[in-house]
Amino acid sequence: MNVISPEVSPADDSLQRLEQLADISQRLLERAKALGATQAEVSCSDERGLDVNVRLGEVETVESTRDRGIAVTVYFGQRKGSASTADLRESSLESTVAQACAIARHTEDDEAAGLAEAALMARQFPDLDGWHPWELSADAALDLALACEAAGREADTRISNSDGASAATAQSLSVYANSHGFIGRERSSHHSIGCALIAGQGDGMQRDGWYSSALAREDLEDAASIGRRAAERTVARLEPRSMTTAQMPVLYSPEVARSLIGHLLGAVSGGALYRRASFLLDSVGTRLFPAWFGIEELPLLRRGLRSAAFDGDGVATRNSALIRDGVLERYILGSYSARKLGLPTTANAGGVHNLKVTANADDLVSIARQMGNGLLVTELMGQGVNSVTGDYSRGAGGFRVENGEISYPVDGITIAGNLKEMFASIEAVGADIDTRSHVHTGSILVGRMTVAGND
Repeated sequence: MNVISPEVSPADDSLQRLEQLADISQRLLERAKALGATQAEVSCSDERGLDVNVRLGEVETVESTRDRGIAVTVYFGQRKGSASTADLRESSLESTVAQACAIARHTEDDEAAGLAEAALMARQFPDLDGWHPWELSADAALDLALACEAAGREADTRISNSDGASAATAQSLSVYANSHGFIGRERSSHHSIGCALIAGQGDGMQRDGWYSSALAREDLEDAASIGRRAAERTVARLEPRSMTTAQMPVLYSPEVARSLIGHLLGAVSGGALYRRASFLLDSVGTRLFPAWFGIEELPLLRRGLRSAAFDGDGVATRNSALIRDGVLERYILGSYSARKLGLPTTANAGGVHNLKVTANADDLVSIARQMGNGLLVTELMGQGVNSVTGDYSRGAGGFRVENGEISYPVDGITIAGNLKEMFASIEAVGADIDTRSHVHTGSILVGRMTVAGND
């Protein structure tokens, strides 16, 4: 086993706490075996965080959290039982295992139940640079949030109110272990600063904001810059118009473009597929996107938001293509959904890791010039997506693009199409990546959609 241990601050007791969780998991696995379980798995977590909120220069909330959780799953053949607790007393831990075993004895056989194959377990655990704890005091966090809001409110005289600003830091420790002898430890941190502002008066008021999030403090945007960006976005929305219903190109800004990738992920995920509730059934090997388009999964990316050496089943992760040359290469499967479909797991129990979408263009402004006339979407509302048919209809707000220029704000509109047709008609993906998500995509231009307005 190749384990790389990074330097740890003397005040950082995370490795000791991880070992405590690992010891607990081993004791629980032994107890499950003693009670007759043929297989077992344990997930342990220890999370700590600080979250502060301010509004109009006043403190609204200061919340410090510390949560622990232990989840035990046992298998008696192909019968499964699960139980959980937050109580680390020995009597409670033993009771949790006993409850899981009792449940398993009364469930029906499930042919897909059981651990992932032992040969697939991760064996190497490289340092993925995801652990950057921030010893942020409540006073310092409040100062950041207040500075962020103040910068936004002072940036433009048209800012009339505030929905508040926040600063948060969190750290998470987790251990997954199973009766194959596998034990995996993970440490992660996450920090954020954000602000939401209101511009205008009366019925003409508009709201928008901005935030920065990262695994490491040094990767966050400056608090004052976040506030000014929030103000800029908010005042840009003043005096919106509607639009005449028509078909036209639609350009998704980076922060909303990732929702299109999210719809793809939902449609090719195991649960939707074995329930026959996806518009992309039996689509592996099918061209869904233009030939230049690709999506690669990079679970071993250093400092990636969803980097991991193993998935929720302990299966070793690896870099692999989801879309190559426009073609769907594989589904997104954990061991359970893979068995249901008669396919091998793709090491995606718990979801996808870091995704990188192929770019073929520069930034949003250059793509708008390429588009000529159409709609730039910066906000989406509602959940009008049919996962079975792919029909897509969502409320939207953004800006009218005329002759390649971003002209004026629009709202009260609906954009509609079918996801299969939308995927096939993507004309451009920008290099202006929004790094605040594990889905790394820039702006996305869809060549033709129906835009419905009130004019």
